[in-house]
Amino acid sequence: MSRPGPLDVVDVFVYTVVLGLFVQFFPEVISESFAITLLTAVLLKLVLEVVTAAKKSLVARLRSRSGVRRALNALVLLLVLPGSKLLVLELTALVFRGEVQLGGFFLVTALIIVLMLARGATRRVFRGVPAERS
Repeated sequence: MSRPGPLDVVDVFVYTVVLGLFVQFFPEVISESFAITLLTAVLLKLVLEVVTAAKKSLVARLRSRSGVRRALNALVLLLVLPGSKLLVLELTALVFRGEVQLGGFFLVTALIIVLMLARGATRRVFRGVPAERS
């Protein structure tokens, strides 16, 4: 993984806002404090970076292979997709020991989709902003 940059900090703040909104609007999503929400956002950022890298690698392998190897890579990708949501649920439960609950599988899937959409939107916004000169 590369060294964290300014966009990674922005991602964590965006994840914090999205997670806070989920806590407010979905009773199944619980975070005991703002500090825990912020730490959860950091955990989600780390996990989603690893999962995204793994998915990209699998898709690249899928495109470059044929026959049985392609089928095996497709099967692994199909396992990684739902497995990543379960990983997020289990890691959150393990790390925060009940102080954070992200709901069930479908709610955490919705959360991850919204997180990735928000991340993509902020990246598009920052792509259009010229760099500051010092």
